[in-house]
Amino acid sequence: MKERVILFTIIFGLGIFLYIFQSYFNTVWGLAFLCLCMTIYALFTNLAYTLKKRILKKYPQVINEDYKPFVTVMIPAHNEESVIASTIENILQMDYENFEVIVIDDRSTDNTASVIKDLEQKYIKVKALIRQQGALPGKSAVLNDAFKIARGDAVLVFDADATVDTDFLSKLVPELEPKDVGAVQARKVIRNKNQNLLTRCQNNEYTMDTYFQAGRDSVKGAVELRGNGELIKREAIEDIGGWNNHTIVDDLDMSTRLHIKGWDVRFCIDAVVYEEGITYLRPLFRQRRRWLEGTIRRYLEYSGSALASKKMSLRARLDMAAYISEFIMPLWFIMEILIRGFKILAKDAPPHTLYSSIIIGLVIGVGFFLAARYSLRRYDYMPRLDAIFEALETSVYLFIIWFPLVLFICFKILFMKKDMEWGKTAHGLVMEEEASIKAFIKKELEKTKQYTKEYTEKIKQKITEKGEK
Repeated sequence: MKERVILFTIIFGLGIFLYIFQSYFNTVWGLAFLCLCMTIYALFTNLAYTLKKRILKKYPQVINEDYKPFVTVMIPAHNEESVIASTIENILQMDYENFEVIVIDDRSTDNTASVIKDLEQKYIKVKALIRQQGALPGKSAVLNDAFKIARGDAVLVFDADATVDTDFLSKLVPELEPKDVGAVQARKVIRNKNQNLLTRCQNNEYTMDTYFQAGRDSVKGAVELRGNGELIKREAIEDIGGWNNHTIVDDLDMSTRLHIKGWDVRFCIDAVVYEEGITYLRPLFRQRRRWLEGTIRRYLEYSGSALASKKMSLRARLDMAAYISEFIMPLWFIMEILIRGFKILAKDAPPHTLYSSIIIGLVIGVGFFLAARYSLRRYDYMPRLDAIFEALETSVYLFIIWFPLVLFICFKILFMKKDMEWGKTAHGLVMEEEASIKAFIKKELEKTKQYTKEYTEKIKQKITEKGEK
């Protein structure tokens, strides 16, 4: 109810402001000012990142080789029999010696539980936790259950389809050492990014996220956890009371609560976790819907706590405000267009008043295009022409995915009952397709061998018949 009231107040207040003040001055300048503030902040974080790199190049970070906390790796799995074994075997290859792995079967209806039990018998570092069908649903509840038996001074969370390089933890752990640091997030990369247009755009979206996260980290802003590849101190987890069982985005919810409690969250660009991109549009919308709904709900839920917190840094507050503007901007723009269009139809305003709003919309689109191109050039080292083309298609992708979802989620929060629909991401699709292709090739090879055998026998038979004649 609290979330609904706050969101209604924001939307109603913005709508009244736009409708009334459009009669006295061009309110599109307010939207332009918001975009300008976002641009200035983006440039500021970019400059901070550049200066940080120069300083580190001149004065490299000194790694404390004695800081080797025991790490508990937690991997929740729900119906993940196709990928969980390969994931565990990859994780066990990490060159960091001091860790254990807890694999949690979350009420699966396939053979995930038996696969996990086999892994426990096979590897001494692996523990299996099987949750019963009546257990509380959700990733947060899974992690809370696993945390009860975890022995680690820090917890590393992976998705069931994660893969990493052997030095992943060795790169991630040093970032967690400072006393004020509560968690560190690794960079996420789409493993099958070249499979189709959707996976390519998802990877480019992740690259843009890397750009923003690295910038936020450079100014010690409100860096966010991303669920896959997040390393969290036990002390920090206990300080905030564990994971929130009533959220649909455990990582974002925890990020905000850590900042409110005064913990710093860092971003490690050198540690990379690879995950499987979604290959079809419908499950992609379902996943992004969950992400966006969880993002908006946690801001509405914790807005009062963030304002009242005496531990949260000013930098984190300002950075969080700048990030929230990303959700206000599309809402403002759409309301601006709708109200102006209504007034034009009612003949309360001339048609040309709509032009300025359309121009601002184009400016917003150009801004996302430039951010995408810059990210691809900096972090993926993409050639100029390729970066331009992929930045353009990624901008269109972001517009199609995020703009409609902002409207839908606002409508859902205002008028629909809150649910805990997780919109689970399907894993193993790439492996299934590869298996299908291999099976097809094998079948065709068998057909070819059979045809060759039959043809050879016919030739031999003809040679034999000619010899007899």
